This record gives sequence, C-alpha cells and structure tokens, in this order.
Amino acid sequence: MAASALFILDLKGKPLISRNYKGDVGLGEIENFMGVLLQREEEGTLTPVLTHGHVHFLWIKHANLYLVATTKKNGNASLVFSFLYKVVEVFCEYFKELEEESIRDNFVIVYELLDELMDFGFPQTTDSKILQEYITQEGNKLETGKSRVPTTVTNAVSWRSEGIRYKKNEVFIDVIEAVNLLVSANGSVVLSEVVGTIKLKVFLSGMPELRLGLNDRVLFELTGRGKNKSVELEDVKFHQCVRLSRFDNDRTISFIPPDGDFELMSYRLHTQVKPLIWIESIIEKFSHSRVEIMVKAKGQFKKQSVANGVEISVPVPSDADSPKFKTTVGSARYLPERNVVVWSIKSFPVSAWPGPGLGCPPYYQIRTS
Repeated sequence: MAASALFILDLKGKPLISRNYKGDVGLGEIENFMGVLLQREEEGTLTPVLTHGHVHFLWIKHANLYLVATTKKNGNASLVFSFLYKVVEVFCEYFKELEEESIRDNFVIVYELLDELMDFGFPQTTDSKILQEYITQEGNKLETGKSRVPTTVTNAVSWRSEGIRYKKNEVFIDVIEAVNLLVSANGSVVLSEVVGTIKLKVFLSGMPELRLGLNDRVLFELTGRGKNKSVELEDVKFHQCVRLSRFDNDRTISFIPPDGDFELMSYRLHTQVKPLIWIESIIEKFSHSRVEIMVKAKGQFKKQSVANGVEISVPVPSDADSPKFKTTVGSARYLPERNVVVWSIKSFPVSAWPGPGLGCPPYYQIRTS
C-alpha cells in the first residue's frame, strides 16, 4: 500500500493544498503533524516517519514547505518518499522554484498534477515531460485546449513521444563522479568510494534503441576479457527506460531514451582512492582568547589536471570574533552562521608553489588567527 492522502504545508504547519486519494484518513489528522514534529525535534528524536494514534506521517521539507503523505496502513515507505521527491521535481519543472508563493499562485495546476501523479494512493504518471504534453500552463492558469490524453501515457514506451524529428541526430553523455573519503587522525584512508551518475542529452528522431557498454567486471568475466581495467559497479540504479532483463542476462545497457535531458543511471564504486587534495592542519593556542590555525593544501591528482573552484572549510570556535586570515593563494571569508572560514581557490594545479619563505613548495597555506 502507498499513501492515503498528500498535503503541502507552510512552515507553520498550515495546509496550503491537499489531495485525499482513498478517504480512509480524515483531512483533519494533518493538524496533529506539526505538534508531533516539534515535540520530536525538541527531544532530538526526529525521524522521517512520525506517528500519531493510528496515522503515520511520511514527510520531507523543501524550501519553506512540508510535503506530507499520510496512511493508516503498513505502507511502502521507500515508494512514498521516492514519490514525494518526484513531486518536488515535477513542480520545479513547472514553476522553476517550488515554494509557498508558487503553490498559492498555481492552485489549479497543482490540483491537476496531483490527480495525474497519483491514482488511489499509487504513483501513476511521474515523468514531467509526459505531463507537460497535456497539462500546460499560460501564466498562472491551466490551458484547457488540450483535453486529449497523449498516447504516450498508455504506450509501452511512456517516457517518449512518437513522431519526434531532428535534422541532426546527436547524443551527449556526461559522466559525473564524486569521491567520498573518511580519513583517520593519523592520515590513513579508512573508507573511500566513488559515487557516479551518467547523464544524457538526446536529440534523436523516431524511436531509437541505444546500447551503452561499460568496463563492468561482470561483463568482462562473461566475455572472457581481462580484469585489469574493469570495475565492479554497486548500487546500480537505472532510469525506467533501461531494459533490466537484458542487463541481468548479459550486462548490456539497452534502452529507448527519453527526449532531451535525463539521468540514465547512478552507481557506486568501493575502491581505493587517495584524497585528490590532501589537507594538513596545525593548531596553536597562545592564550585563553587567541588561537592560530595553519592549514596546508596539496594537490595529489595528475599533473596535467587542474582543480577549479576549490573551497576548503576551516572550522573555527563559535565565539570567534573577527578572525584574520593570510593566504598564499586565493581568498578567505568568515561565515559566522556556520562557524567556518571558507578558503576559496579559483584554480588549483597539482604543482602548487606558494612562493619563497612560505613553507614547503608543494603546499598552499592559510593562516587564521
């Protein structure tokens, strides 16, 4: 079972708009949500699922809004949370920014979207590109000229419209990876992983079927190739267009892509990765009211590479008063609301040379006092 009702609340817990899909949870139950949330927040036991009596509240916060799904059943929490985040994504596609004002200005469109996004408590059509084919807007009003439901909703390929034509067929692929590291106090790497996504921008005519090959270890084993340059993908998550049965059988990523931008897949790699930028710090206390922090940063990536837009956060005491900084490169600014000094380096080459008399040549430095 999924959600019984969906509510959008302001920061004070006042309902802005709601949709009751099943009728087994009264709309008045939402009045208990804010009280339970504030109580659990004070106790330090706040969780994504809150319960009052027999009613469960599954909630997320976005900007100045709470999106809350209610149910009395033992529902699929993962499905509900995935749906709530999808609602945010769809609303952002329509209104650019999802906040209280955008909900108040677009009640008609929001109601139409809530009707199409979920049916009797179960997610239905959640692809914004398909929704925009028959729920369109002009200003803040719904355009009613197109009442016919597009065939893509009932097609086997519900994420792509028929009859798409381009003069020039193009596909752009971006592989975006982030490195997460846990380093112990003595400088050794305790845990390292790579979290990646593959995003596509597709401008193809008709209904093309694409295939994508990766240096997946399982695929290399199936084809009898070596493992030297292969990786073991974990926590793989695909867009709905990927044929999962084909991937399970021969590790081939075969799909008919949506039109335009979309995320094809995400994955995780547990592999040994050294920190791209190594940080060392020295803290000296001179008196009860003065402390000096020296932070060194060293690049450890390939020499031909450059790290752009590097920001290093240096924590400072919460009672710090007008700290002073001296950097060998870049600039620093104090953010009292976060109790940190942010050291910004526009371009960080691996061969850092701070200059004579400023410490070891491979390091950049910042002094905060």
